[in-house]
Amino acid sequence: MSEDVSGTEIPVGPQHPSLKEPANFTLTVDGEVITGADLKLSYNHRGIEQAVLSKSYLENIYLLERICGICSHAHTTSFAIGVEDLLDLDVPRRANYIRTLIGELERIHSHMLWLGVAGHEIGFDTLWQYAWRDREIVLDLLEEITGNRIHYSINTIGGVRQDLTAEQRETVLEKMDELEERIDFYLETVPNEETVRMRCENVGTVSAELAREYCAAGPVGRASGLPVDVRRDAPYAAYDEMDFDVITDTAGDLLARTTVRIREIAESISIIRQAAADIPDGDLKASPKPVQALLAQIPEDDVVSRYEAPRGELIHYIRADGTDTPERVHIRVPTLANWPTVVEALRGSYIADTPIVVAGIDPCISCTSRIGVETDGSHGGEDSFNLEELREYGMEWYDKRTDGGSVSSESGIDRGDRP
Repeated sequence: MSEDVSGTEIPVGPQHPSLKEPANFTLTVDGEVITGADLKLSYNHRGIEQAVLSKSYLENIYLLERICGICSHAHTTSFAIGVEDLLDLDVPRRANYIRTLIGELERIHSHMLWLGVAGHEIGFDTLWQYAWRDREIVLDLLEEITGNRIHYSINTIGGVRQDLTAEQRETVLEKMDELEERIDFYLETVPNEETVRMRCENVGTVSAELAREYCAAGPVGRASGLPVDVRRDAPYAAYDEMDFDVITDTAGDLLARTTVRIREIAESISIIRQAAADIPDGDLKASPKPVQALLAQIPEDDVVSRYEAPRGELIHYIRADGTDTPERVHIRVPTLANWPTVVEALRGSYIADTPIVVAGIDPCISCTSRIGVETDGSHGGEDSFNLEELREYGMEWYDKRTDGGSVSSESGIDRGDRP
Protein backbone atom coordinates (compact mmCIF):
# COMPACT_ATOMS: atom_id res chain seq x y z
CA MET A 1 0.00 0.00 0.00
CA SER A 2 1.73 3.11 -1.15
CA GLU A 3 1.38 6.31 -3.09
CA ASP A 4 4.11 7.64 -5.37
CA VAL A 5 4.88 11.11 -4.02
CA SER A 6 8.14 12.83 -4.89
CA GLY A 7 10.19 14.13 -1.98
CA THR A 8 12.66 13.08 0.66
CA GLU A 9 12.29 9.53 1.94
CA ILE A 10 12.80 8.58 5.59
CA PRO A 11 12.85 4.93 6.70
CA VAL A 12 11.16 3.94 9.96
CA GLY A 13 11.80 0.31 10.90
CA PRO A 14 11.77 -2.60 10.74
CA GLN A 15 13.82 -2.05 13.92
CA HIS A 16 13.13 1.33 15.47
CA PRO A 17 12.81 2.67 19.04
CA SER A 18 9.21 3.77 18.42
CA LEU A 19 8.10 0.33 17.13
CA LYS A 20 7.41 -2.46 19.60
CA GLU A 21 7.39 -5.07 16.81
CA PRO A 22 9.06 -5.13 13.38
CA ALA A 23 7.40 -3.26 10.51
CA ASN A 24 8.89 -1.02 7.85
CA PHE A 25 7.54 2.40 6.89
CA THR A 26 9.09 4.48 4.16
CA LEU A 27 7.86 8.03 4.72
CA THR A 28 7.95 10.63 1.96
CA VAL A 29 8.22 14.06 3.56
CA ASP A 30 8.12 17.71 2.61
CA GLY A 31 9.95 19.38 5.46
CA GLU A 32 8.30 18.06 8.64
CA VAL A 33 5.07 17.02 6.91
CA ILE A 34 4.48 13.46 5.69
CA THR A 35 3.17 13.48 2.12
CA GLY A 36 3.17 9.74 1.46
CA ALA A 37 3.90 6.40 3.12
CA ASP A 38 4.80 2.89 2.06
CA LEU A 39 4.24 -0.03 4.45
CA LYS A 40 5.96 -3.41 4.41
CA LEU A 41 5.03 -6.20 6.83
CA SER A 42 5.90 -9.89 7.21
CA TYR A 43 9.03 -9.51 9.30
CA ASN A 44 7.63 -11.76 12.01
CA HIS A 45 5.98 -14.77 10.35
CA ARG A 46 5.64 -17.60 12.90
CA GLY A 47 3.93 -20.26 10.81
CA ILE A 48 0.92 -20.63 13.11
CA GLU A 49 -1.46 -21.60 10.31
CA GLN A 50 0.90 -24.38 9.20
CA ALA A 51 1.47 -25.61 12.75
CA VAL A 52 -2.26 -26.11 13.40
CA LEU A 53 -2.46 -28.68 10.60
CA SER A 54 -0.30 -31.12 12.55
CA LYS A 55 -2.30 -30.91 15.79
CA SER A 56 -5.76 -32.00 16.88
CA TYR A 57 -8.59 -29.52 17.31
CA LEU A 58 -8.20 -29.76 21.08
CA GLU A 59 -4.44 -29.17 20.96
CA ASN A 60 -4.97 -26.21 18.64
CA ILE A 61 -6.93 -24.35 21.31
CA TYR A 62 -3.72 -24.00 23.31
CA LEU A 63 -1.63 -23.20 20.25
CA LEU A 64 -3.98 -20.52 18.92
CA GLU A 65 -4.18 -18.98 22.37
CA ARG A 66 -0.55 -18.00 21.92
CA ILE A 67 -1.06 -16.00 18.74
CA CYS A 68 -1.45 -12.94 20.94
CA GLY A 69 -1.04 -12.35 24.66
CA ILE A 70 -3.74 -9.68 24.66
CA CYS A 71 -6.34 -11.48 22.52
CA SER A 72 -5.76 -15.06 23.69
CA HIS A 73 -9.38 -15.60 24.75
CA ALA A 74 -10.60 -13.99 21.52
CA HIS A 75 -8.72 -16.53 19.38
CA THR A 76 -9.72 -19.59 21.39
CA THR A 77 -13.37 -18.55 21.56
CA SER A 78 -13.57 -17.83 17.82
CA PHE A 79 -11.91 -21.16 17.03
CA ALA A 80 -14.07 -23.09 19.50
CA ILE A 81 -17.26 -21.50 18.11
CA GLY A 82 -16.25 -22.60 14.61
CA VAL A 83 -15.58 -26.20 15.69
CA GLU A 84 -18.82 -26.26 17.70
CA ASP A 85 -20.71 -25.15 14.57
CA LEU A 86 -19.11 -28.00 12.63
CA LEU A 87 -20.22 -30.44 15.34
CA ASP A 88 -23.65 -28.78 15.72
CA LEU A 89 -23.10 -28.43 19.47
CA ASP A 90 -25.28 -26.24 21.69
CA VAL A 91 -23.02 -24.64 24.30
CA PRO A 92 -24.72 -24.34 27.73
CA ARG A 93 -25.83 -20.84 28.74
CA ARG A 94 -23.64 -20.90 31.86
CA ALA A 95 -20.57 -21.59 29.74
CA ASN A 96 -21.52 -18.78 27.35
CA TYR A 97 -21.89 -16.37 30.27
CA ILE A 98 -18.41 -17.30 31.52
CA ARG A 99 -16.97 -16.85 28.02
CA THR A 100 -18.60 -13.43 27.83
CA LEU A 101 -17.30 -12.35 31.23
CA ILE A 102 -13.72 -13.42 30.46
CA GLY A 103 -13.94 -11.79 27.02
CA GLU A 104 -14.92 -8.44 28.51
CA LEU A 105 -12.23 -8.62 31.18
CA GLU A 106 -9.79 -9.22 28.34
CA ARG A 107 -11.18 -6.21 26.45
CA ILE A 108 -10.54 -4.00 29.48
CA HIS A 109 -7.06 -5.48 29.85
CA SER A 110 -6.32 -4.68 26.18
CA HIS A 111 -7.72 -1.13 26.22
CA MET A 112 -5.96 -0.23 29.47
CA LEU A 113 -2.67 -1.57 28.11
CA TRP A 114 -3.18 0.51 24.95
CA LEU A 115 -4.01 3.62 26.96
CA GLY A 116 -0.72 3.29 28.81
CA VAL A 117 1.25 2.74 25.59
CA ALA A 118 -0.44 5.75 23.98
CA GLY A 119 0.47 7.90 26.97
CA HIS A 120 4.07 6.77 26.71
CA GLU A 121 4.21 7.46 22.96
CA ILE A 122 3.13 11.10 23.46
CA GLY A 123 5.47 11.65 26.42
CA PHE A 124 2.72 11.49 29.04
CA ASP A 125 4.23 8.83 31.27
CA THR A 126 1.96 9.68 34.22
CA LEU A 127 -0.98 8.40 32.17
CA TRP A 128 1.04 5.30 31.29
CA GLN A 129 1.71 4.50 34.97
CA TYR A 130 -1.87 5.22 36.07
CA ALA A 131 -3.40 3.07 33.31
CA TRP A 132 -1.12 0.11 33.94
CA ARG A 133 -1.68 0.35 37.68
CA ASP A 134 -5.45 0.16 37.18
CA ARG A 135 -5.04 -2.62 34.63
CA GLU A 136 -3.74 -4.79 37.46
CA ILE A 137 -7.27 -4.92 38.87
CA VAL A 138 -8.38 -6.87 35.81
CA LEU A 139 -5.28 -9.05 35.59
CA ASP A 140 -5.71 -10.05 39.23
CA LEU A 141 -9.33 -11.03 38.52
CA LEU A 142 -8.32 -13.10 35.50
CA GLU A 143 -5.69 -14.85 37.58
CA GLU A 144 -8.15 -15.60 40.37
CA ILE A 145 -10.76 -17.02 37.99
CA THR A 146 -8.55 -18.92 35.53
CA GLY A 147 -5.18 -19.28 37.24
CA ASN A 148 -3.39 -17.17 34.62
CA ARG A 149 -2.96 -13.48 33.93
CA ILE A 150 -2.48 -13.69 30.15
CA HIS A 151 -3.21 -17.14 28.64
CA TYR A 152 -6.36 -18.21 30.47
CA SER A 153 -6.85 -21.72 29.01
CA ILE A 154 -10.52 -21.65 30.00
CA ASN A 155 -12.10 -22.64 26.66
CA THR A 156 -12.65 -26.14 25.40
CA ILE A 157 -14.72 -27.56 22.56
CA GLY A 158 -18.34 -27.37 23.73
CA GLY A 159 -17.91 -25.01 26.65
CA VAL A 160 -15.44 -24.00 29.35
CA ARG A 161 -13.05 -25.87 31.61
CA GLN A 162 -13.58 -23.91 34.83
CA ASP A 163 -16.61 -22.63 36.71
CA LEU A 164 -17.20 -19.24 38.31
CA THR A 165 -17.77 -19.63 42.04
CA ALA A 166 -20.12 -17.50 44.13
CA GLU A 167 -17.14 -15.95 45.92
CA GLN A 168 -15.50 -15.07 42.60
CA ARG A 169 -18.73 -13.46 41.38
CA GLU A 170 -18.79 -11.23 44.46
CA THR A 171 -15.14 -10.32 43.96
CA VAL A 172 -15.79 -9.44 40.32
CA LEU A 173 -18.68 -7.15 41.24
CA GLU A 174 -16.64 -5.43 43.98
CA LYS A 175 -13.67 -4.86 41.66
CA MET A 176 -15.92 -3.48 38.93
CA ASP A 177 -17.11 -0.81 41.37
CA GLU A 178 -13.48 0.10 42.07
CA LEU A 179 -12.55 0.13 38.38
CA GLU A 180 -15.60 2.21 37.45
CA GLU A 181 -14.35 5.03 39.66
CA ARG A 182 -11.03 4.99 37.80
CA ILE A 183 -12.73 4.98 34.39
CA ASP A 184 -14.91 7.93 35.39
CA PHE A 185 -11.67 9.74 36.26
CA TYR A 186 -10.18 8.93 32.84
CA LEU A 187 -13.33 9.99 31.00
CA GLU A 188 -13.29 13.32 32.80
CA THR A 189 -9.59 14.12 32.61
CA VAL A 190 -7.92 12.41 29.62
CA PRO A 191 -9.89 14.04 26.75
CA ASN A 192 -9.41 17.47 28.35
CA GLU A 193 -5.77 17.10 29.38
CA GLU A 194 -3.53 19.58 27.54
CA THR A 195 -0.83 17.10 26.50
CA VAL A 196 -3.40 14.64 25.14
CA ARG A 197 -5.25 17.30 23.15
CA MET A 198 -2.04 18.80 21.72
CA ARG A 199 -0.75 15.41 20.53
CA CYS A 200 -4.01 13.70 19.55
CA GLU A 201 -6.67 16.20 18.51
CA ASN A 202 -6.93 16.53 14.68
CA VAL A 203 -3.97 14.14 14.33
CA GLY A 204 -4.10 10.96 12.25
CA THR A 205 -7.65 11.69 11.08
CA VAL A 206 -9.49 9.08 9.01
CA SER A 207 -12.88 10.13 7.66
CA ALA A 208 -15.94 7.90 7.81
CA GLU A 209 -15.81 7.47 4.02
CA LEU A 210 -12.19 6.27 4.08
CA ALA A 211 -12.80 4.06 7.10
CA ARG A 212 -15.69 2.41 5.26
CA GLU A 213 -13.68 2.05 2.03
CA TYR A 214 -10.73 0.49 3.89
CA CYS A 215 -13.03 -1.71 6.06
CA ALA A 216 -11.54 -0.33 9.29
CA ALA A 217 -12.34 -2.59 12.24
CA GLY A 218 -13.02 -2.16 15.93
CA PRO A 219 -12.37 1.10 17.80
CA VAL A 220 -10.59 2.51 14.73
CA GLY A 221 -13.71 2.23 12.59
CA ARG A 222 -16.08 3.22 15.38
CA ALA A 223 -14.00 6.36 16.12
CA SER A 224 -14.67 7.37 12.50
CA GLY A 225 -18.42 6.91 12.84
CA LEU A 226 -18.86 3.28 11.72
CA PRO A 227 -21.30 1.60 14.18
CA VAL A 228 -20.01 -1.94 13.54
CA ASP A 229 -19.65 -4.46 16.37
CA VAL A 230 -19.91 -8.24 15.97
CA ARG A 231 -21.22 -8.58 19.53
CA ARG A 232 -24.39 -6.75 18.44
CA ASP A 233 -24.49 -7.48 14.69
CA ALA A 234 -23.84 -11.26 14.87
CA PRO A 235 -24.13 -12.16 18.57
CA TYR A 236 -22.18 -15.11 19.97
CA ALA A 237 -21.66 -16.47 23.51
CA ALA A 238 -24.21 -14.59 25.70
CA TYR A 239 -24.16 -11.19 24.00
CA ASP A 240 -27.71 -11.56 22.74
CA GLU A 241 -28.76 -11.46 26.41
CA MET A 242 -26.63 -8.44 27.33
CA ASP A 243 -27.67 -4.79 27.30
CA PHE A 244 -24.89 -2.55 25.99
CA ASP A 245 -24.23 0.31 23.58
CA VAL A 246 -21.91 0.33 20.57
CA ILE A 247 -19.61 3.30 21.23
CA THR A 248 -18.88 5.60 18.29
CA ASP A 249 -17.40 9.02 17.59
CA THR A 250 -17.35 11.11 14.44
CA ALA A 251 -14.02 12.99 14.68
CA GLY A 252 -11.93 10.09 13.36
CA ASP A 253 -8.71 11.38 14.96
CA LEU A 254 -6.46 9.96 17.66
CA LEU A 255 -8.40 11.73 20.39
CA ALA A 256 -11.60 10.03 19.18
CA ARG A 257 -9.89 6.61 19.21
CA THR A 258 -8.77 7.31 22.76
CA THR A 259 -12.19 8.32 24.04
CA VAL A 260 -13.92 5.46 22.23
CA ARG A 261 -11.68 2.93 23.97
CA ILE A 262 -12.20 4.49 27.40
CA ARG A 263 -15.97 4.57 26.91
CA GLU A 264 -15.87 0.96 25.71
CA ILE A 265 -14.25 0.02 29.02
CA ALA A 266 -17.28 1.52 30.78
CA GLU A 267 -19.57 -0.63 28.61
CA SER A 268 -17.45 -3.70 29.35
CA ILE A 269 -17.86 -3.06 33.08
CA SER A 270 -21.63 -3.02 32.55
CA ILE A 271 -21.54 -6.30 30.60
CA ILE A 272 -19.36 -7.96 33.24
CA ARG A 273 -21.79 -6.94 35.98
CA GLN A 274 -24.70 -8.41 34.02
CA ALA A 275 -22.82 -11.65 33.34
CA ALA A 276 -21.68 -12.05 36.96
CA ALA A 277 -25.02 -11.13 38.53
CA ASP A 278 -27.31 -13.07 36.19
CA ILE A 279 -25.22 -16.14 35.36
CA PRO A 280 -27.63 -19.09 35.03
CA ASP A 281 -27.24 -22.51 36.57
CA GLY A 282 -26.30 -25.38 34.30
CA ASP A 283 -23.51 -27.41 32.79
CA LEU A 284 -20.14 -26.13 31.67
CA LYS A 285 -19.92 -28.33 28.57
CA ALA A 286 -22.29 -29.33 25.80
CA SER A 287 -21.79 -33.06 26.23
CA PRO A 288 -20.62 -35.40 29.00
CA LYS A 289 -18.61 -37.28 26.36
CA PRO A 290 -14.83 -36.65 26.28
CA VAL A 291 -13.86 -34.01 23.76
CA GLN A 292 -11.82 -36.57 21.81
CA ALA A 293 -14.97 -38.67 21.30
CA LEU A 294 -16.85 -35.64 19.97
CA LEU A 295 -14.07 -34.72 17.55
CA ALA A 296 -14.08 -38.24 16.13
CA GLN A 297 -17.52 -37.37 14.73
CA ILE A 298 -16.54 -34.12 12.99
CA PRO A 299 -17.83 -34.05 9.38
CA GLU A 300 -16.17 -32.83 6.20
CA ASP A 301 -17.22 -29.20 5.97
CA ASP A 302 -15.96 -25.66 6.43
CA VAL A 303 -17.07 -22.77 8.60
CA VAL A 304 -16.35 -19.09 9.27
CA SER A 305 -16.62 -17.78 12.82
CA ARG A 306 -16.51 -14.12 13.87
CA TYR A 307 -15.57 -12.51 17.17
CA GLU A 308 -15.30 -8.89 18.31
CA ALA A 309 -11.74 -8.88 19.65
CA PRO A 310 -10.50 -5.79 21.52
CA ARG A 311 -8.91 -4.51 18.29
CA GLY A 312 -11.91 -5.32 16.09
CA GLU A 313 -13.51 -8.12 14.09
CA LEU A 314 -11.55 -11.37 14.25
CA ILE A 315 -12.32 -14.08 11.68
CA HIS A 316 -11.41 -17.78 11.84
CA TYR A 317 -11.92 -19.98 8.78
CA ILE A 318 -11.79 -23.73 9.48
CA ARG A 319 -11.98 -26.54 6.93
CA ALA A 320 -12.50 -30.07 8.27
CA ASP A 321 -11.71 -33.29 6.40
CA GLY A 322 -13.44 -35.74 8.75
CA THR A 323 -10.41 -36.41 10.97
CA ASP A 324 -9.52 -35.01 14.38
CA THR A 325 -7.06 -32.53 12.79
CA PRO A 326 -8.12 -29.59 10.60
CA GLU A 327 -7.40 -29.53 6.88
CA ARG A 328 -7.04 -25.73 6.83
CA VAL A 329 -7.25 -22.89 9.35
CA HIS A 330 -6.97 -19.26 8.28
CA ILE A 331 -7.09 -16.30 10.64
CA ARG A 332 -7.93 -12.72 9.63
CA VAL A 333 -6.93 -10.47 12.50
CA PRO A 334 -8.26 -6.90 12.91
CA THR A 335 -4.78 -5.37 12.68
CA LEU A 336 -4.55 -6.54 9.07
CA ALA A 337 -7.81 -4.73 8.30
CA ASN A 338 -6.62 -1.54 9.98
CA TRP A 339 -3.16 -1.14 8.40
CA PRO A 340 -4.50 0.82 5.37
CA THR A 341 -5.90 3.44 7.74
CA VAL A 342 -2.41 3.97 9.18
CA VAL A 343 -1.02 4.82 5.75
CA GLU A 344 -3.86 7.28 5.20
CA ALA A 345 -3.57 8.75 8.70
CA LEU A 346 0.18 9.34 8.29
CA ARG A 347 -0.40 11.48 5.20
CA GLY A 348 -0.56 15.09 6.34
CA SER A 349 0.82 14.35 9.81
CA TYR A 350 4.15 15.55 11.16
CA ILE A 351 7.12 13.18 11.31
CA ALA A 352 7.06 13.37 15.11
CA ASP A 353 3.48 12.05 15.08
CA THR A 354 4.48 8.75 13.45
CA PRO A 355 4.80 6.68 16.66
CA ILE A 356 1.38 7.63 18.02
CA VAL A 357 -0.34 7.37 14.60
CA VAL A 358 1.00 3.83 14.22
CA ALA A 359 0.09 3.00 17.81
CA GLY A 360 -3.38 4.48 17.26
CA ILE A 361 -4.74 1.24 15.76
CA ASP A 362 -3.23 -0.80 18.63
CA PRO A 363 -1.29 -2.96 16.16
CA CYS A 364 -0.31 -6.57 16.77
CA ILE A 365 2.29 -7.30 14.14
CA SER A 366 2.95 -10.90 15.15
CA CYS A 367 -0.75 -11.57 14.44
CA THR A 368 -0.60 -10.06 10.99
CA SER A 369 1.78 -11.92 8.65
CA ARG A 370 -0.22 -14.41 6.62
CA ILE A 371 0.18 -14.12 2.84
CA GLY A 372 2.58 -12.73 0.23
CA VAL A 373 1.27 -12.01 -3.27
CA GLU A 374 3.19 -10.00 -5.88
CA THR A 375 0.85 -7.77 -7.90
CA ASP A 376 1.05 -4.48 -9.77
CA GLY A 377 -0.88 -2.76 -7.00
CA SER A 378 -4.03 -2.24 -9.08
CA HIS A 379 -7.38 -2.15 -7.30
CA GLY A 380 -10.11 -4.27 -8.84
CA GLY A 381 -7.95 -5.25 -11.82
CA GLU A 382 -6.79 -8.62 -13.03
CA ASP A 383 -4.58 -9.10 -9.98
CA SER A 384 -7.45 -8.95 -7.49
CA PHE A 385 -9.06 -12.03 -5.93
CA ASN A 386 -12.73 -12.66 -5.38
CA LEU A 387 -13.81 -15.16 -2.71
CA GLU A 388 -14.29 -18.09 -5.10
CA GLU A 389 -10.89 -17.53 -6.77
CA LEU A 390 -9.20 -17.36 -3.38
CA ARG A 391 -10.93 -20.59 -2.33
CA GLU A 392 -9.87 -22.34 -5.57
CA TYR A 393 -6.28 -21.17 -5.14
CA GLY A 394 -6.29 -22.40 -1.54
CA MET A 395 -7.34 -25.86 -2.74
CA GLU A 396 -4.65 -25.82 -5.47
CA TRP A 397 -2.04 -24.97 -2.86
CA TYR A 398 -3.30 -27.72 -0.55
CA ASP A 399 -3.11 -30.27 -3.38
CA LYS A 400 0.43 -29.17 -4.14
CA ARG A 401 1.44 -29.48 -0.49
CA THR A 402 -0.01 -32.98 -0.17
CA ASP A 403 0.88 -34.63 -3.50
CA GLY A 404 3.86 -32.66 -4.82
CA GLY A 405 1.94 -31.01 -7.65
CA SER A 406 2.31 -27.42 -8.84
CA VAL A 407 0.11 -24.38 -8.39
CA SER A 408 -1.09 -22.83 -11.63
CA SER A 409 -1.75 -19.13 -12.13
CA GLU A 410 -3.82 -18.06 -15.10
CA SER A 411 -3.32 -14.41 -14.17
CA GLY A 412 0.45 -14.75 -14.30
CA ILE A 413 0.84 -13.76 -10.64
CA ASP A 414 3.83 -15.26 -8.88
CA ARG A 415 2.09 -16.53 -5.76
CA GLY A 416 5.08 -18.27 -4.20
CA ASP A 417 4.98 -21.54 -2.30
CA ARG A 418 2.26 -20.78 0.23
CA PRO A 419 -1.03 -18.89 0.41
